[in-house]
Amino acid sequence: MCTLKFHSSAILDIYSSETDTQLELPFLHGISAGFPSPAMDFVDISIDLNRHLIKHPSATFYGRVKGESMKDAGINDGDLLIIDKSITPEHGKIAVCFIDGDFTLKRIKIDEQGLWLMPENENYHPIHVNEASELRVWGVVSHIIKSV
Repeated sequence: MCTLKFHSSAILDIYSSETDTQLELPFLHGISAGFPSPAMDFVDISIDLNRHLIKHPSATFYGRVKGESMKDAGINDGDLLIIDKSITPEHGKIAVCFIDGDFTLKRIKIDEQGLWLMPENENYHPIHVNEASELRVWGVVSHIIKSV
């Protein structure tokens, strides 16, 4: 998979996605978290992560998270995001937003007071979007890929 860095900021590095390639990998279906299964010796199907994770290739980008503002949502520093620009941003979705000249990763909240960009870490403050704010929801997070 070839990627090209599209943007870099203190919050997020954004990369283009290259989905023309195929990489069929063995797929172990039904992995037991208890006792090992004798069926684990047999791998009979494969999976292509491009086809499985990316539904809209021309609207998809990758993002590498910098920081801990979304840690309580399970998104940590260094995680890789799959960002889909074709998904409609709505209440409860986690989105990459460009607000007042900076990128940020936050959960969208809509209530009677308006639109908020909510961190998932008590050490960070919500961002209230008002008439003076310049906001563009750049894309919605569709998947989070973690290293262990």
